[in-house]
Amino acid sequence: MANFRVQGGAAFSCPATSAEANGTACRAAKSSPSLSVSLRQLQRLSCSRAILGIICTTLTALSLLLGQLGAAEFSIEQESSGDIAIHIDGELFTRYVTSDAETNKCYFWPVIGPDGIEMTRNFPMKDVEGEKQDHPHHRSICFGLQEAGGFNTWHERLTFTKNGKVNEAKLANMGKQVHKKVVTATAAGDTATLITHTENVCPEGKVYLTQTRQFDFHVAADGSRIIDATISLHGAHGGTEIVGKKDSGLSIRVAHSICVDAGEGGHIVNSAGDKDADAWGKRAPWVDFYGLVDGKQMGIAMLNHPSSFRYPTPWHVRTYGLFTANPFALKEVAGEDESGDITLAEGETITLKHRIILHEGNADAANIKAAWQTYSKTEG
Repeated sequence: MANFRVQGGAAFSCPATSAEANGTACRAAKSSPSLSVSLRQLQRLSCSRAILGIICTTLTALSLLLGQLGAAEFSIEQESSGDIAIHIDGELFTRYVTSDAETNKCYFWPVIGPDGIEMTRNFPMKDVEGEKQDHPHHRSICFGLQEAGGFNTWHERLTFTKNGKVNEAKLANMGKQVHKKVVTATAAGDTATLITHTENVCPEGKVYLTQTRQFDFHVAADGSRIIDATISLHGAHGGTEIVGKKDSGLSIRVAHSICVDAGEGGHIVNSAGDKDADAWGKRAPWVDFYGLVDGKQMGIAMLNHPSSFRYPTPWHVRTYGLFTANPFALKEVAGEDESGDITLAEGETITLKHRIILHEGNADAANIKAAWQTYSKTEG
């Protein structure tokens, strides 16, 4: 499709005629005692009705503008590469990368939180001194399934490349996420929405699973940046089995300094109060990963909506920085009796629904408990 740019902005609805404008504005102004006094004074000076109308209209517009001071302004732009950039007030917030031929998945990177702080690991997209360079398939914010339809979109070619040599046998069941199109891209003031259609294909190109991905972006009153991720998986071509493997789900690889193992004060906490390694495998409505980034206390919370598949999800969250909501590995991650395997009939759908909050401070300072309560009441 052609490149696009969409941008929100203040919208002012003006009456069709000057007489209507004067009447409407003056009625609004007279509802305020202080404005009424000003108008009576002006009337004593025999100002014309037209001048009064202009004054009232100006005051009304000024009030609207003052109400918008400090509000974020989103825009979405599809770049020449095909990647989709989301901006806040003209500055890059994140980029949905669809063009990276080195990997088999789409992902968000960079992901920039409050105060312009990068919240996720840069490797393998970029070498940054001090970052831990393990698990190259952990690309910032991404989604993958270790086994669906017999194919793997969690790992990738780099995973099985050691000293420049590729283990070709491991690539035999390597699937790929193919970004097919942008269904919707909208930006209006302090919100934006991106909806995409994605196909999972095997090495021969056959589609074995399709996905509808919806991402809603906004900025909270406290300045936290929010991504609502709704991922719907649709069975294809006679049905798709998703096997309950450990490495599956919506995933974040946090900035290295936040991770517990970095030894810089980073911590994991979930809604039940389980901390660090004790949070792994637990079902919970939310988990928060927080610590120092560029010398400032920052955090990333991931919330699970009550309408999401197998809520509350088990969390594959590791002290080295992996942060994954995995509702499939009931046995391997949650330690339950069920395997978690599920077969989607052709056209059958399951939906995973999460909110990612990029915030200042720790989970308590950001009041993630209250944030989940608010999120839980949104439409499922």
